[in-house]
Amino acid sequence: MTTVTLQDFSLSPDIVIGRDEHRQLTVLALAGTDHTPDISDDLLYELERADIVPDVRVPHDVVRMGSRVAFRTGDEMREVELVYPADADIAEGRISVLTPVGTALIGLRAGQSITWRTRNGRKQVLTIVRVSPPIAEESDDPGPSAA
Repeated sequence: MTTVTLQDFSLSPDIVIGRDEHRQLTVLALAGTDHTPDISDDLLYELERADIVPDVRVPHDVVRMGSRVAFRTGDEMREVELVYPADADIAEGRISVLTPVGTALIGLRAGQSITWRTRNGRKQVLTIVRVSPPIAEESDDPGPSAA
């Protein structure tokens, strides 16, 4: 009898990323190759395999920058906001896309699972439970018109 372990397989579901965000993340990953080469390479890999769509066609339940995401790894449930490195604050639940778990989250939808490696090299499976779209910036809302 053969025992199957997590080391024996990898989950790599289809992911979707908007064109503008794909461009910004590619620049970020390329800039990070000198400082965080492994994580930058992982992000570039995810960006390469993504289905790139016009920004208006990104479904609301896809994890993108600024999304609130509830996910499960093993028995642990977490809820975070996916952000750019400058906005990261783990105490506030804002994780950078340039972390192993942040890279794993990008482009996934509720119900999808992905295999990712922790900073110490352990393989884990992450499952998306819920995605809330990014809150629109106040500057995007012109507000009421002046009379």
